Amino acid sequence: MKLFAALGLAAGLLISTAPAFAQAADAQNTLVIQTDKGEIDVALRPDLAPKHVEQIKALAREGFYNGVVFHRVIDGFMAQTGDPTGTGMGGSDKPDLKAEFSKETFARGTVGMARSSNPNSANSQFFIMLADGPFLDGQYTVVGKVTKGMDVVDKIKKGDANANGTVQNPDKMVSVKVASDPK
Repeated sequence: MKLFAALGLAAGLLISTAPAFAQAADAQNTLVIQTDKGEIDVALRPDLAPKHVEQIKALAREGFYNGVVFHRVIDGFMAQTGDPTGTGMGGSDKPDLKAEFSKETFARGTVGMARSSNPNSANSQFFIMLADGPFLDGQYTVVGKVTKGMDVVDKIKKGDANANGTVQNPDKMVSVKVASDPK
């Protein structure tokens, strides 16, 4: 009887620690974007795009994204950020990444990597889908999905449709962190 009680206790310990472990694992792949309109949490997908997720997390940890604007926001399409110059032409000093295309669809809230016409040119810029965009499927790398704060994403200042979504006096990411990192 004592053996069964000990096994039950051990099983209970394993079961009770499993959710904490799962939360810790999720925190390692959660990007927390703080804006002046609120917080946006992104569940990163290293299973789909390990190199892209690794680069985004490295840039976040360096403070690269802090203060970077949403330079291109097209109502009913997407909000793009990640360019330190705010022009859509800039990136980090890290190497560009080889495409990691998947079968994941670009639904509302999906986060994808921006790139030039070269599929292997993604660097630091990313976009958040404001609406479904299946026409992007298989052509851009999916890196995550907004799990909290789509209401905040919807409030990001929209750009001029006649200027390809260029935003005058754009909103910015105040800070970007990996959730598991020390505060």
